[in-house]
Amino acid sequence: MPIKTLLFLIATSGLGGVVLGYFLRWLITLGQKGSVEIAVKRTILEAKDQAQKITDRAEKQSEELLKEIKERERVKEDELKKKEERLLKKDELLDKRQLDIDRELTTIKNRLEEIKKLKDKLQEEEAMRTAELERVAKLTAEEARTEIIQTITKNYEEDFLLRLRQLETGGGAKLETRAREILAATIQRLANSTVAEISSSVVALPSDDVKGKIIGKEGRNIRAFEKATGVEVIIDDTPGAITLSSFDPVRRQIAKVALENLILDGRIHPAKIEEMMEKAKENIAQIIKDKGEQAAYEANVFNLDPRIILILGRLHFRTSYGQNVLQHSVEMAHIAGMLAEELGADPQVSRAGALLHDLGKAVDHEVSGTHVEIGKRILEKFGAEPAVIKAMQSHHGEYPYETLEAVIVQTADAISGGRPGARRDSIENYLRRLKDLEDLANSFPGIEKTYAIQAGREIRVFVKPPEVGDLEAKQLARNIALRIEQELKYPGEIKVTVIRESRVIEYAR
Repeated sequence: MPIKTLLFLIATSGLGGVVLGYFLRWLITLGQKGSVEIAVKRTILEAKDQAQKITDRAEKQSEELLKEIKERERVKEDELKKKEERLLKKDELLDKRQLDIDRELTTIKNRLEEIKKLKDKLQEEEAMRTAELERVAKLTAEEARTEIIQTITKNYEEDFLLRLRQLETGGGAKLETRAREILAATIQRLANSTVAEISSSVVALPSDDVKGKIIGKEGRNIRAFEKATGVEVIIDDTPGAITLSSFDPVRRQIAKVALENLILDGRIHPAKIEEMMEKAKENIAQIIKDKGEQAAYEANVFNLDPRIILILGRLHFRTSYGQNVLQHSVEMAHIAGMLAEELGADPQVSRAGALLHDLGKAVDHEVSGTHVEIGKRILEKFGAEPAVIKAMQSHHGEYPYETLEAVIVQTADAISGGRPGARRDSIENYLRRLKDLEDLANSFPGIEKTYAIQAGREIRVFVKPPEVGDLEAKQLARNIALRIEQELKYPGEIKVTVIRESRVIEYAR
């Protein structure tokens, strides 16, 4: 083989190898490019799937959140609708009550006008009749009255005195003896202790550091507590205690329970204060119900309306002259029942009237009127027996004694309130009451000196014999008693004793 041919073959082989190498490289490069494109496409597809999942999850969460928001809005709308309905009902009730009050006021005004016209007419007729009598007798009414009294007093003074002495020594002694027997038997059969309550409540503290928590930052806690409870919180230098002050005993007790629970819990802030207040209200409401039922059971008074029982239970937190009103009422019920048995009256009506006689005191700080009038309206509203209402309405003399049971209730009230240790008073009130009694007696003419004794339950009046006779002394005692009833306020009764003493001195020489 020639060399040219060999070189040609070698050159051709080299060129073929180069071309074959380039072709193989091109094939390899093309395969790698396809793999990268496939990987990129796969990554894009995976990213799209992941994005779709995230989008679906977000859409689901947004739907759930939107649903929850709509549900909350629906609940709030329902609550607002209920509140709006309650407010509308209250407005309707207030409008109705206002109409009833206006109607009653109109009726009362019309009746007052009629009474005034009748009174004026009677006064005119009486004046005409008096003028005619004065014209015929040629004496004024005052002159005729004075002349008749002087004549009768002068001619029959001894007969009057003799008759009065007979009545006093005869029937008076018998009545006094019988009354003492009945009262002694009644008091002997009953002896209850009385727990004195005060108008403010003291809450004991585990340490003085708690005072700072109760006050809170810049007074936030104490303001929230006073606003929620309606009582005044007094924090002073007294160690280990703070004072709650309020005229409403139920509200004060609720505040005391709430504050004690807050101290035990240790977490004192406005939200916790509201929570403890609600719990304390529920607790006190149950106590009021239990106390009312217990009092009715102890007094043997049944078939009372549950609403009367609830109002009666509020008296557990009320005091009168330091005497617990609910215990006083139960004590009175026992006394009244025993008196009724002794005197032949209705024991059940007497006990019920005595138990409910101070019912109005439970709400007299919320409703206008005397506690007797308030209690009467409550009993009439809740369907109490008329006999029970008549028995309770006369214990302060605001209504006449229509039944024997009414007298028994008044007597039981005097016994329960007048026994030693039942009631207490401050020294200032005690001294003022004694001074008022003596000043009132000294305002009458013919008085020499007066002494208020037995803690103001008796007043002894010494008169000047030349100016006041025996009959005038009796009338003076009656007038002083009437003035005391009209002008002074006091528990129980006050005995008025007028003493007239004449001394005749002669000397034998």
